[in-house]
Amino acid sequence: MMYSVKPKLVRITTVPVSLRLLLRGQMQYMKERGFEVVMISSPGPDAALVEEQEGCEMITLPMERTIHPLRDLQALLRLTRILKNLQPDIVHTHTPKAGLLGMLAARLAGVPVRLHTIAGLPWMESRGPVRLLLKQMERLTAAMAHRVYPNSRGLLDFLREEGVAANGKFRLLGQGSSNGIDCTHFSRAAVDPARVQQLRTEAGLKDGGWVWIFAGRLVREKGIHELLEAFLQLLPQYPQDQLWLLGEEEPQRDPLAAADRERLHSHPSIRCWGFQPDVRPYFAAADVLVFPSYREGMPNVPLQAGAMECALILSDINGCNEIVTHGENGLLVPPKNSPALADAMRRLRDNPLLKTRYGLASRERIRSLYSREQVWKLVEEEYRSLLRIEGLKD
Repeated sequence: MMYSVKPKLVRITTVPVSLRLLLRGQMQYMKERGFEVVMISSPGPDAALVEEQEGCEMITLPMERTIHPLRDLQALLRLTRILKNLQPDIVHTHTPKAGLLGMLAARLAGVPVRLHTIAGLPWMESRGPVRLLLKQMERLTAAMAHRVYPNSRGLLDFLREEGVAANGKFRLLGQGSSNGIDCTHFSRAAVDPARVQQLRTEAGLKDGGWVWIFAGRLVREKGIHELLEAFLQLLPQYPQDQLWLLGEEEPQRDPLAAADRERLHSHPSIRCWGFQPDVRPYFAAADVLVFPSYREGMPNVPLQAGAMECALILSDINGCNEIVTHGENGLLVPPKNSPALADAMRRLRDNPLLKTRYGLASRERIRSLYSREQVWKLVEEEYRSLLRIEGLKD
């Protein structure tokens, strides 16, 4: 198989916000390194934004995040035609639905190098027939791929234990992470102090009050119930503190209980800021990130907050327990355990110097292990290595 001097790379996600935020800058980097890069995702406002941001062509076609057999088949046929016309050397997919459709279409189109990144598994928290179906879809995606990249060591171990693919297909790049962290961008020094003070004033934070922050989808599996319970246990002792939440609810996919929704929107010490494209001022205004998720791959939010010197309290699950070593640069708590979470929050609240030490230690760990430049270089080296291999077996 002969490849052009400028190999063609196609990156596919289900929705364009994944390209715009979770993979920010990586497509532009590959273009600058000599690849012809095309992005494919669903239509929407983010599609035009990511095309401008990355300086690469964007092709849109509708893809459903949930299972929808007829629309999924239509998307598969359209995607196959697109790839046959593009004739790329590499197709690299992210997110579950784009992975399944993209790997199937790439196989049908005869793409010589087919790669898929797994950043999280919805079926880890599923049971019964739904779990079985989603697991079989993951196996089919892996079967169509030449390489599968879990983005954390714990996720790699889980996939091996579950027999999702032959061990030879899996590859962990560096320490994990799909895109790494730009520690110059995610830095307290990069945020205007006036903006930080404006946020704290707008929220009505009293002198001496701490901000406990969460960023992500406001859904059950992110541990929102446990977070609310723990914060409300702490509040009588520290009534000047506030809980800030960045993100939006997903009532159709993983809705919160009615009582938790009521707390989110009515409690005077809880502030919901909605989705924020730039989380840095909020992390700079905060003291501690609390991230009690039930399942993750390599989560971006703790990497971003840690790079900005927030102390970290994370669930003791894969990905999170690779970012934090308990007692060295943060605290780990069992998932789905409100009392343990409250104890960890109280431990930091009672020891401000410990909070500061954890914040500084997290930034140094993230800078040394998860820098964006390291991750991008590893991905590029993987592409070039696979392009040199003749006759990858289907």
